[in-house]
Amino acid sequence: MITALAAVFVFMMVIMFHEFGHFITAKMVGIKVHEFAIGMGPRIFHKTKGETEYSIRALPIGGYVKMEGEDESSDDPNSFNKKPIGSRILVVVAGAIMNFILAIIVFGIISYVMGMPTTVIDEVIVDTPAYKAGLEPGDKIINVNNKEINSWNNVIKEINNVEPKKDIEIIVLRGSEKKSFTLKPKFDKETGRYLIGITTKTNKSFTSAVKGGVEKTGEILGAMFEFFRMLVTGEIKKGSLSGPVGVIYTVGQAAKYGFMNILYITGLISVNLGFFNLLPIPALDGGRILFMLIELFRGEPLDPEKEGFIHFVGFVLLIILMIYVTYSDIVKFFG
Repeated sequence: MITALAAVFVFMMVIMFHEFGHFITAKMVGIKVHEFAIGMGPRIFHKTKGETEYSIRALPIGGYVKMEGEDESSDDPNSFNKKPIGSRILVVVAGAIMNFILAIIVFGIISYVMGMPTTVIDEVIVDTPAYKAGLEPGDKIINVNNKEINSWNNVIKEINNVEPKKDIEIIVLRGSEKKSFTLKPKFDKETGRYLIGITTKTNKSFTSAVKGGVEKTGEILGAMFEFFRMLVTGEIKKGSLSGPVGVIYTVGQAAKYGFMNILYITGLISVNLGFFNLLPIPALDGGRILFMLIELFRGEPLDPEKEGFIHFVGFVLLIILMIYVTYSDIVKFFG
């Protein structure tokens, strides 16, 4: 039951923000919107206001914004196909942008609740490399191995860039005085990282939370680009991709450890959805953008029937991929 509720919450949040991006931008550029729907399948709630019907549908596995002239020809001056290319591209890309904004919000909330790590040492654990070298609580780390430090992530990165069994040099600010320490990090099998035995002070503020949200979203986006590169080069192993079943399983596992973990998964999925939707694949937002860019360079749109057929083929291929990864998920998690 908890897994189901958590999964519905995550899917609804991610989909709602995505579709709201399309919807609000379409309204801003003057496109007629017939329906703004969250979910798929039979309607369980609907209300009409102005020219738009707002609906919630039974299955929380999607959503859509039905715009005049988006998938068919229309002579209405307020139709999608009658608007300038720039406006149309903005409407299409707005869904992914809202997914990134959602990620920044949820990661910002997590950063505020948990506190953003600083470069000031909070505790030095007894009998660790840091303790033996002479580091003390209150020391502010400003340099590791001749690399300037401006975040806790930099500290972790530089410590873990060390060659095995090699010493590192850490420069700290103690009061107004700079002090240098040489120590040898110790490899921890549980975390798979090199550690020196310190914890960091955290900072809770609106500014640090926003910064944390932006940084985490950027970090995951970077990981997505790396994943896509590895996918193209064949470095991704079979079974690494996951579909809805894998997502629900992951959400269920996160739900066991509290709401903050559900929020984290929400942000992660939101970034993934935004990134994936912008790929230049037919039937996705990125595919639509690609066709509009082709139209821009050609000076005229492609034949709507040909474009529709290409999107249909892309949709079929995506469905086949979804069936495959769903089967793989079932075997992996429940087989």
